[in-house]
Amino acid sequence: RKKQSSKTAQQGEVETVTRRKVKRLLSFQRYCHASRLLRGLVPHTPRSLHLLDDDYLGQAAHMLSKVGTWNFDIFLFDRLTNGNSLVTLMCHLFNVYDLIHHFQLDMVKLNRFLGMVQEDYHSQNPYHNAVHAADVTQAMYCYLKEPKLAEHLSPLDVFLGLMAAAAHDVDHPGVNQPFLIKTRHHLASLYQNTSVLESHHWRSTVGMLRESGLLSHLPADMSRDIEQRLGSLILATDINRQNEFLMTFREHLDNQDLDLQLASHRHFILQIALKCADICNPCRVWELSRQWSERVCEEFYRQGDLEKKFDLEISPLCNQQSDSVPAIQIGFISYIVEPLFEEWHRFTEPSLLSQTMLDHLHKNKANWSSLRCAHTPSDVQSRSQAEEPEGEVGEGSDIP
Repeated sequence: RKKQSSKTAQQGEVETVTRRKVKRLLSFQRYCHASRLLRGLVPHTPRSLHLLDDDYLGQAAHMLSKVGTWNFDIFLFDRLTNGNSLVTLMCHLFNVYDLIHHFQLDMVKLNRFLGMVQEDYHSQNPYHNAVHAADVTQAMYCYLKEPKLAEHLSPLDVFLGLMAAAAHDVDHPGVNQPFLIKTRHHLASLYQNTSVLESHHWRSTVGMLRESGLLSHLPADMSRDIEQRLGSLILATDINRQNEFLMTFREHLDNQDLDLQLASHRHFILQIALKCADICNPCRVWELSRQWSERVCEEFYRQGDLEKKFDLEISPLCNQQSDSVPAIQIGFISYIVEPLFEEWHRFTEPSLLSQTMLDHLHKNKANWSSLRCAHTPSDVQSRSQAEEPEGEVGEGSDIP
């Protein structure tokens, strides 16, 4: 009994040490070592555009003139803006929609808020970083321009859609919810193992809104309403709620009972639009889509490596020895992306953009299928880039 008790105690001690190490490694404040209040209220300002060469500024401005096209290259735009793509894009879109004037926003506070959001994305993450946020925001802009939707949107709808897109993954740690739960991370406890990351993204956004004072000039009930609606949008991106939203969307379309004159129905469509924007990578042209696919799989593999390091069970899709990029992408497209975008296609009746997105989706799925057949497990283990499939690269039109 003493031996068994001693063994149990040792196991418990090992588990405690492991959890402590993981918690320290994944601490959400590991980059700042203290709260914002302790660091002072003024965050580091993003690198300003005036530091860039005039030629780069010109190219960035030219790209912004085509920000509503579906083949917009967010990776190039991020390089041209010196890693400042999210702030630059949001300021531009706020001007496009005249939101600054409509809501009487203070430009200093707006720039401060956007800078805080951009900074709180972890640049170390291969996928869940500020470039992903900018990409989702650009996609959301394309969806807000859809003829079926655009004529019904109020300035508040547009404001909420763009803000939620920009902040929907803020302070993402680069690991998923099951990882946080099994390592007993404090966020999992705080949000009771439900929509853990999405709740954290939302509450972080609310904290930055209040700290920046962006909405402080608005009536208290209005600012609270905006915070709650932002939460409803961001929480909708929880992949565990995919079927819930898909079924509701499908029922509305089957019954033809969507009334975009109703604020509640417009909000639901904004939720669907944000969900589409969040997972639209497989609907982009191949050379952009592929980069995103490799990035998200690299982030999965890093989580798997971390789990292996701490003797945890490796999560699904996170084992680089057995989960290849093509296999992961084919499953993701088949079970998550295709069903949602087919319904979005119905909703738009269909639009040129939605047809183009489906075309890219089907071509990209075929590309991944050919790559899965062509490469061996050793190629997966090395994480090397596969060769481009012939005849598929760069296909697709410039969709307005």
